[in-house]
Amino acid sequence: MERITWEQFFMAQCSLLAVRSTCTRLAVGAVVVRDNRIIAGGYNGSVSGGDHCIDKGCYVVDNHCIRTIHAEMNALLQCGKYGTPAAGSSLYVTHFPCLQCSKAIIQAGISKVYYGEDYRNNEYAIELFKHVGIEVVQIPFDARNLDFEKASKEQLVYEMLQTMQLADVSEDDLNRFSARAQELFGN
Repeated sequence: MERITWEQFFMAQCSLLAVRSTCTRLAVGAVVVRDNRIIAGGYNGSVSGGDHCIDKGCYVVDNHCIRTIHAEMNALLQCGKYGTPAAGSSLYVTHFPCLQCSKAIIQAGISKVYYGEDYRNNEYAIELFKHVGIEVVQIPFDARNLDFEKASKEQLVYEMLQTMQLADVSEDDLNRFSARAQELFGN
């Protein structure tokens, strides 16, 4: 297996944190990094001890769930809670930060933002980042690269497809399963 870059490594950590999300609308993870070391992490979810969206549903006001604290904010608050300065650090996040998180990122002194996916990229947030000189970089991330069993799974699926072909499974079914295999394995 090929060694991943630091950027890919930290994006992988964000993806792992997102699995802890209690939001039913979008799972997001974030890490604050200094000198290639994670100093804080967060995911979007409810306040500690509060009701979770996965249990009680979203509490939506003006098309926004007000029950949820965003991943970026949770990571920055973790820095504050434990007395770890965020200034001069980088922030990695699975999705482009919302406007409110962007302002918090700026105020915390984050120097660079890496994100995985575009998500309602706010023009004013982009303008603010440019104005204060924070570099924002999209790091495309494919979680399939973290599947250490990918090669054996891929081999099994293609052997099954060959067996289906020999068993005279309809061309439509074979094409449907082949297309799905290509989606899963990126081939």
